[in-house]
Amino acid sequence: MYTRANCYKMYLENLHLRSFRNYLDTRVDFETQKTILVGNNAQGKSNLLEAVELLSTLKSRRANRDRELVLEGENTGQVIAKINRAYSKAELVLTFRKKGRRTVTLNGESLRRHLDFLGALNTVQFSSLDLELVRGAPECRRHWLDALVIQLEPIYAHILHQYSQVLRQRNALLKKIRQSESPTEIGDSEMAQLKLWDEQLATTGSRVTRRRARVVARLAPLCRTWHSGISGKTEVLEIKYAPNVVWGEDDPAHVQQAFLGKIEERRVAEVHQGRTVVGPHRDEVELTINDTPARSYGSQGQQRTLVLALKLAELNLIEEVVGEPPLLLLDDVLAELDPHRQQQLLATIGDRFQTLITTTHLHSFDSQWLSNSQIISIEGGKIKPVIGYQ
Repeated sequence: MYTRANCYKMYLENLHLRSFRNYLDTRVDFETQKTILVGNNAQGKSNLLEAVELLSTLKSRRANRDRELVLEGENTGQVIAKINRAYSKAELVLTFRKKGRRTVTLNGESLRRHLDFLGALNTVQFSSLDLELVRGAPECRRHWLDALVIQLEPIYAHILHQYSQVLRQRNALLKKIRQSESPTEIGDSEMAQLKLWDEQLATTGSRVTRRRARVVARLAPLCRTWHSGISGKTEVLEIKYAPNVVWGEDDPAHVQQAFLGKIEERRVAEVHQGRTVVGPHRDEVELTINDTPARSYGSQGQQRTLVLALKLAELNLIEEVVGEPPLLLLDDVLAELDPHRQQQLLATIGDRFQTLITTTHLHSFDSQWLSNSQIISIEGGKIKPVIGYQ
């Protein structure tokens, strides 16, 4: 059995939830490499995985505001964890407030920059929400790609924030110009301001697009390999980065010049629309199977195979770049997969990754998986171990 004594991987030792979602004061000690969280729907299984994801990315795919994360009737909520890594240990604390900003603490030190918290824990999560990677709008794929880049290079969170600020300011100026009496005749002062924002958009946008392109280039072959194996070599998956600003040489000056050139080409359209139409906020990540767009290809089963290949490739890439395998969070995905894909996923996981997996029943797991797993029952935000399951 896996023990923490011989741990050489990234390992979540314990998780303590205080007034978080439907948990009042609950602590979980993870005793094995694989933990199965079993219970009916709406009992708190996904909330527990959400807490781990927040420690990793500082973002939730299920909440837009911090107050949604705090237990009803309480003013603050906390997620506390101890992490064991190959060469260090860490205690992470996230504090959420009904009113006011969240705070983050690393090893007892309150961090002014949330950026310094990122990278302490790496995770890959796979849930039913991930089908939007195939079926959803380009924004879904951009957010997925950006979240992956942040795990590989935490400074990218700061780069994205800079780009968003420039985009917001530039859009405000374009809207002001559009609402003026003569929008087609831009005054000297406004044109000078616009040129300054053009330069900023080109500088920050080039940083975003170059990093996205590099990650997709490394991820694509891993995805093809996984997808080929899962589909029985009957389908060919292609992932291509389709930037809004097309550039060739991966050189900052070259990419910035490509931005400025396209901005000039689209100047009239931007002024007419009152918003920025050039930049990585309009990028696409194209997913095709056998040269057909994945969103219109085949069954939901085939689309789930694609998402599964993406997630397994994420695991590989993070391990390759970070040097340690990330945690794998599986939120009720076995019910979304047919028996063949279920067994392929479970066999792939093995003991390679620390895995937290939620389910409403244990029938999908073979006896070896069950005997090597810590099984926890969750009901109404309360947990208890399941002992002696056969």
